[in-house]
Amino acid sequence: MTVELDRLTIRYGDHLAVADVSVRFDPGAVGLLGRNGAGKSSILKALLGLVKPSSGRMRILELPEDADAATVRSQVGYMPERDAHLPQASGFEMVSLLGMLSGMPRRDAWRRAHEVLYLVGLEEQRYRPVSGYSAGMRQKAKLAAALVHDPKVLFLDEPTNGLDPTGREDMLRLVRQLCRELGKSVVLSTHILQDVEAVCDGVVVMEKGRVVASGPLHELTRATERRVAFSVEPSNLELRSVLSPRWKLRNDGPGRYTVWLLDDEPTQPLFAAILQAGGFVTGFVPQRRSLEEVFLHAVQRDADLGGADHAPMSGTGAAQPLGAEVGSPTRNPAGGQP
Repeated sequence: MTVELDRLTIRYGDHLAVADVSVRFDPGAVGLLGRNGAGKSSILKALLGLVKPSSGRMRILELPEDADAATVRSQVGYMPERDAHLPQASGFEMVSLLGMLSGMPRRDAWRRAHEVLYLVGLEEQRYRPVSGYSAGMRQKAKLAAALVHDPKVLFLDEPTNGLDPTGREDMLRLVRQLCRELGKSVVLSTHILQDVEAVCDGVVVMEKGRVVASGPLHELTRATERRVAFSVEPSNLELRSVLSPRWKLRNDGPGRYTVWLLDDEPTQPLFAAILQAGGFVTGFVPQRRSLEEVFLHAVQRDADLGGADHAPMSGTGAAQPLGAEVGSPTRNPAGGQP
C-alpha cells in the first residue's frame, strides 16, 4: 500500500472539494485522473499536511495515521502543478537548498543535487538561473527538487503541464524510469488520459470530488464484449447480410471493419461467414477498451446517479481531448470501484 484514504472529506468554506472518498493506491504508478477541479490536488495537499480534511483518515506507507506533516514529507516527494522556483537561484542552488531544508547535511545535499539533476537531464544547465529555463527544463527542475531527499513516494501534480510533445514524452520517460528502474511509487495527478495510459498500472478516476472508478488499468479497460478489428479481401465484400444480427459491425474504411462479439463467443463463425461471402481475412486484431471509454462511462454513470454535467476535459500537447466518439456499444460497463 502506498496511500490509503478512508472516507476523506475536504471543504473550503461552503465548497465541498472532496466528498467521502475511500480508496487505496497500490505500489507502482497510479494515475489520479479527473477534470480540472475534480479534487485531485486537494487530496495531494491533504496528504502533505497543507490542507486539513474536514473528516476521514489518511495513511501513507507504513507511517501511523497520526504522523506529523514533517514525518510524512520525509517519505514523500511533491512536484506541484504551478512553477515553484527561486528566481535568481541556479538549478543546483535551488535543489541543494531544498535538500538541506529537508534535513540533509550540506555535503549530502550538494551530492544529491548533482545526482538528481543529472538523472533528469539538467547536468549541463545546473548552474544557470532557473528563471531562464524553458518550460520543460523548469518541470525537470521541479522533479529533481522532489527527488533530492530520496523519497519512497512521489506526488506529481500535472507533470506535463505546458509541455510540447517532445517535452511531454521526456517527462513521461522519466516517470517510467523512476517506477520501473528505481523502484519509486508514483501518484500521477492529471487530466490527460494518455499520460495515465503511458506510465500507470492503476487508475483512480475522480469526478466532482468523488471516486467514480478505480482499479488496475488492465481490469478497467477489459471489455465485457470482445471487440475485434479485422480486414478482408476483396475490399468491397458485402458482410452485413451474412453476419449474425447479434453482432455489432462498424465499417472503418475499404475492407476494414470492427465487430463486437459476446465475451464467450468463438470467432470461428465470423471467419465462416466471411468465407461464405466469398472473401478471406487478411488481418485480425483483438482490441481492449480505451481509458477514454472507461472515463466517459464512469462520468456518465455518476451523472445519471445525480451528478451535474461539466464541460469536456481537454488534453495538452499531443494528447487528445475527451468527448470524442468512442464507437463502442453503450451497454459496455466500466470497471467499478472495488
